[in-house]
Amino acid sequence: MANAPIRLLIAASGTGGHLFPAIALAQKLPDYQIEWLGVPDRLETQLVPKQYPLNTIAVEGFQQGFGLSSIRILGKLALSILEVRRILKQGNFQGVFTTGGYIAGPAVIAARSLGLPVVFHESNALPGKVTRFFGPWCSAVALGFEVAAKYLPRAKNVYVGTPVRAQFLDGAINAPLDLAIPDGVPLIVVFGGSQGAVAVNKLVRESAKAWFDAGIYVVHLTGDRDPEADSLKHPQYIALPFYNNMAALLQRATLAISRSGAGSLTELAVCGTPAILIPYPFAAEDHQSYNADVFTSSGAALTLKQSELTTEVLQNNVLNLLQSPQELANMGEKAKAIAVPDSAEKLAQLVREVIET
Repeated sequence: MANAPIRLLIAASGTGGHLFPAIALAQKLPDYQIEWLGVPDRLETQLVPKQYPLNTIAVEGFQQGFGLSSIRILGKLALSILEVRRILKQGNFQGVFTTGGYIAGPAVIAARSLGLPVVFHESNALPGKVTRFFGPWCSAVALGFEVAAKYLPRAKNVYVGTPVRAQFLDGAINAPLDLAIPDGVPLIVVFGGSQGAVAVNKLVRESAKAWFDAGIYVVHLTGDRDPEADSLKHPQYIALPFYNNMAALLQRATLAISRSGAGSLTELAVCGTPAILIPYPFAAEDHQSYNADVFTSSGAALTLKQSELTTEVLQNNVLNLLQSPQELANMGEKAKAIAVPDSAEKLAQLVREVIET
């Protein structure tokens, strides 16, 4: 048994921002036996089972205030901690990796109660409440943004960046697009992360005529929650709920319009895509604005607040940027300077150091 592979439990659930970095890490640990910890009916049930065994637990996050629902949630939390302890013990796991969110609580508590090491990856510039609370309990906290360290003064912080999907690092990034976009035309790519962005979608559709008149093409990834997703028809406009080859699309884009979730920003940085960022105003503790500030302060992007955004403001900012190719080129270079292309390798090395020593 001396050469038995190390067994790692990965706790990552919910959105692409939590799942994609964890999958990228797992792919860099081919000699490990990896199992997953998730929640029923979330994105992991679609993405993970094809690659790794998936264990699910019933746990949910706390809402504001304390009431009867909080007591019920506390009861679920206690049961989920016991369930994760059982999974860890029965599976002879040697460590836990988590990307945060409410699944991280039971994962960290159960692992530490068994004396197992935990590596926590925090992708946002402002660490979430779960990270700030549990970070000091963990063997190491891997940071997506260096600035996050100041919010975690008692944790063992290591800056590694945020891993991206493999398609962003292989030949696919230069692959031809299977979309009807002529060579040489300016292209705006609009996307709202894995959950879409209905408010941004509406503004884009209202702004698009001015861009079409300027010869601009638009690829608009609407997500699957927008009832008006098919309402605009134009030969220079392509609306899709999602697009698989985001690497090639962002590489082709002249400009992106995006939310500022950590995953989206990481992909923009790796591709060197200049962007207009519209932080999701209802994100926990407004953390998307903190992420956007990292890009804006370095000159890699322009940030517009949704509360102050009108059709005219969006139209004009896009047209001004597209009439300034040198400014766009500078923004792209600044974005690339933020990227950590070998983030997955750095994170895998950190996991190995923590678990194997």
